Amino acid sequence: MRGPDRGVVVRRAPVAVVVLASLALPPVLSSKQLSVFILLGLAVLVTLGLSLLMGYAGQVSLGQASFSCIGGYTAGLLSVHGVPSVAGLLAAPVVAALFAGVVGIPLLRLRGHALAFATLAMQLILLSLLSQADWAGGAIGLQGVPRFSIGGVELADDLSYAYLTWFAVAGAMLLAHHIITSRPGRGLRALASSESAAAACGVPVGRYRLAVFALSAAIAGLAGGIYAFYVGYLSPGSFPVLMSIEYVVMAVVGGLGTLWGPVLGATGMVLLVQLLNTLGTRPGMPSYAPSVLQYAVYAGLLVLVLLLLPRGIVPALRDLGPVLRRAVPDRRTAVTSEVPDRVGDNA
Repeated sequence: MRGPDRGVVVRRAPVAVVVLASLALPPVLSSKQLSVFILLGLAVLVTLGLSLLMGYAGQVSLGQASFSCIGGYTAGLLSVHGVPSVAGLLAAPVVAALFAGVVGIPLLRLRGHALAFATLAMQLILLSLLSQADWAGGAIGLQGVPRFSIGGVELADDLSYAYLTWFAVAGAMLLAHHIITSRPGRGLRALASSESAAAACGVPVGRYRLAVFALSAAIAGLAGGIYAFYVGYLSPGSFPVLMSIEYVVMAVVGGLGTLWGPVLGATGMVLLVQLLNTLGTRPGMPSYAPSVLQYAVYAGLLVLVLLLLPRGIVPALRDLGPVLRRAVPDRRTAVTSEVPDRVGDNA
């Protein structure tokens, strides 16, 4: 296989693997496993957008769940008021991106921990407003969100939502891949290395940072819209601050600015949390055991990864690849090196 063709295959491999997994896994999963599979896909979606934001724009957001909240309430409110669910789901990422564009103009003037605290405050303000808004259900929440339907066909079972969720993941990964490999993507990579150097090369730093912020919000909004139709109920408590912290941990553990990082990070964390919840609810365990274990695991894993794998799992695996290739000799090279010796011997 020629070099360019192999490169195309390697670049498209993550999306192909996600598509194949989304087709093959759901039919063989139990009902409980299928529910976890759907929630895992939604976590991958949000983490993918956050990974792009932190990996390329260099900005830490502690309020990413707020964009999922906006997308979920947008889809839920529109569908409750008679708007077709397809239109509601399409509106979810658009409204989330518009909201991010508006709030991002002042927020992105901040840097480092100041921006992180500002996004955290944004989510606290949003949740407080929604809990007081009667048109959104208030603290009780928005009830009666209908099932998602397309072309008159209603998605009534978890299997259908599993396909919907993971096809959305594949589409988001494909979009992120095209953005990263495009001309603006090269500007984003320069921005991730050094803002001053990127600005000196003519990269519109402020515009690109705002665009990535809006893109990450749109992907999170899409996840929130799917969640609204899947659960059928939304409340401010559905999008706690801890959820935003979880997304940050997933992105950092997996590897920032990568396509595989959100998949590996979210998969590992979600499965580990499910295991800890099962352990914490066993007979004899105190009622607060699941939440305590969850907090401890997130904190411990984040510290461990920052110490041992500061760039995340995927970059570490990439760095390990050349080492393994150098350690294992290439048989074709060995055969080629032996040919002149044999020719000399025969001569």
